[in-house]
Amino acid sequence: MTTLLTPSQVAERAGVTVSALHFYEREGLITSTRTAGNQRRYRRDVLRRLAFIRTSQRVGISLAQIRDALATLPLDRAPTKADWSRLSQRWRAALDERIARLQRLRDDLDGCIGCGCLSLRTCRLQNPQDALASEGPGPRLLDPL
Repeated sequence: MTTLLTPSQVAERAGVTVSALHFYEREGLITSTRTAGNQRRYRRDVLRRLAFIRTSQRVGISLAQIRDALATLPLDRAPTKADWSRLSQRWRAALDERIARLQRLRDDLDGCIGCGCLSLRTCRLQNPQDALASEGPGPRLLDPL
């Protein structure tokens, strides 16, 4: 018989709050079972899923993408290293593009005053050759990273 963990045990081991566990469960990222007294219990493999969720979030992967990835994993066993490797390959190109975009931002940041005014003629980041001036005055484009 598999030992089931209480929400507080999982939260402590995973470094999250119990409310985060409930949120992840509502979002379909993890599952629990219920005792006869209607208390949540988690299988041990949920700890690996939580580590994957938190790491994925740290590198900017959306919860929807994480949910889609986790949906491909078997529910009857803990994910293996090969499972994680396959999932991480899905995001490699997007992460490489994000890294390249951040490197361009870092390299061009000295010409940006960071005020959000994107009508500057010299803004190489968002408004090369003042192309946005043709759309009207003031900031025309906000591109959060």
